[in-house]
Amino acid sequence: MFDTLSDRLSATFKTLRGKGRLSEADIDATAREIRIALLEADVALPVVRDFTAKVKERSRGEEVSRALNPSQQIIKIVNEELVGILGGETRRLRFAKQPPTVIMLAGLQGAGKTTLAGKLGLWLKGQGHSPLLVACDLQRPNAVNQLSVVAERAGVSVYAPEPGNGVGDPVKVAEDSIKYAKDRVHDVVIVDTAGRLGIDEELMRQAADIRDAVNPDEVLFVVDAMIGQDAVNTAEAFRDGVGFDGVVLSKLDGDARGGAALSIAHVTGKQIMFASNGEKLDEFDAFHPDRMASRILDMGDMLSLIEKAEQTFSQAEAEKMAQKLAKGPKEFTLDDFLAQMEQVRKMGSISKLLGMLPGMAQMKDQISNIDERDVDRTAAIIKSMTPGERHEPTIINGSRRARIAKGSGVEVSAVKSLVERFFEARKMMSKMAQGGGMPGMPGAPGSGGGPGRQKKQQKQAKGKRRSGNPMKRKADEQAAAVRREEAAQAGGAFGLPAAEADKNFELPDEFKKFMG
Repeated sequence: MFDTLSDRLSATFKTLRGKGRLSEADIDATAREIRIALLEADVALPVVRDFTAKVKERSRGEEVSRALNPSQQIIKIVNEELVGILGGETRRLRFAKQPPTVIMLAGLQGAGKTTLAGKLGLWLKGQGHSPLLVACDLQRPNAVNQLSVVAERAGVSVYAPEPGNGVGDPVKVAEDSIKYAKDRVHDVVIVDTAGRLGIDEELMRQAADIRDAVNPDEVLFVVDAMIGQDAVNTAEAFRDGVGFDGVVLSKLDGDARGGAALSIAHVTGKQIMFASNGEKLDEFDAFHPDRMASRILDMGDMLSLIEKAEQTFSQAEAEKMAQKLAKGPKEFTLDDFLAQMEQVRKMGSISKLLGMLPGMAQMKDQISNIDERDVDRTAAIIKSMTPGERHEPTIINGSRRARIAKGSGVEVSAVKSLVERFFEARKMMSKMAQGGGMPGMPGAPGSGGGPGRQKKQQKQAKGKRRSGNPMKRKADEQAAAVRREEAAQAGGAFGLPAAEADKNFELPDEFKKFMG
């Protein structure tokens, strides 16, 4: 979504690197480039003016003139201002003191309200709540049926007493749903309302009537992040006509320029609370302005990545794997590798996970070319092996590779490549288990007990090299002979005088039989 903006800002900051001081001309040129980048991203003009004015004002201030690295300070200022126009701090849902908490979704037709109702229901279920989806979009064809299907996929309940398709009273359905939720102990009610292709009086009146009937704790305005400037106009119309408490951005994974996301919070004064960034029901999360600003500036989003890992990986499984590795690298089998790979897959798309790492904007072409099906192919290869082959892949010979390839629908070379990569990974784990890379630990090149150290000691044991000069070599040999003769006269091999050494030294009985 923000690729264009991110690339333009990165190019702007590159021109500042290496400058000891920023002149007035540097600040003006930087502000101009930032303004162009924001306008190209379809950010609303009032937001662009306000943003660039603040960046210029702060860039001329003491915080830059006294900075050791002015270019980094400019990036810090831009980051903080981006966080500001995105809403500042993360806005959390307000829950009712007495359940159920009522959340009403509003927005234009096609914004993705129905799918988002299911995503929000699944997200709340994961937070330990018991949500109920309410079908109040009785106008759009098959809207009720769609919500029922989405609710089933999300594993949450749905209240849909009317068939829809123009039949039924949405206000009465919304009102009755509160009693239904209380009777069945649902602590959150999510009301999916109808939309229109554009703002009209009927849409506003129906939304206002539903709002008055259920008295929602939160009214969330769902906006398609791909519609650009019109998203801001629609948001202002809903704010004035119905009122809303927060914004939900849908279709954030699209290829639009993302200006709506950077404009809505600033123009309407209402914060973005959630973002939907994919078609799957679990591709939905709370919106964090600081993390989004960090991703726009290609600083990554490590906190979100860590949170995904914590939600996916079991602590007990992690401890079990650590105990296995402690016993030795050969304890790590292809079954363990498959289990770890499936855990990572649960975190989401590999390309999206890589996109959360700092500096990945420079590799976006490679990341976009990642084939997510490679993970499935790898899993198919491992599952086509026998338990014995998974436990010890060294037994996989040519005929076994052919059988595994046939069973998994891949080439024999793919099976061979997988096994070789697994061995390389296990070899690396073996070095780490033996202390590789740690000073004084055996097993790694350059460490205290590794092969490099042994060779060095062997070289030292051989003594000095012989000189290539015949005269100098002869002199060295004569000097060595004199030293040996003096040592022989001074004492024996054990530091005693020679005669005393010969007199006192006696071989052990078990060795006398070998001396004849």
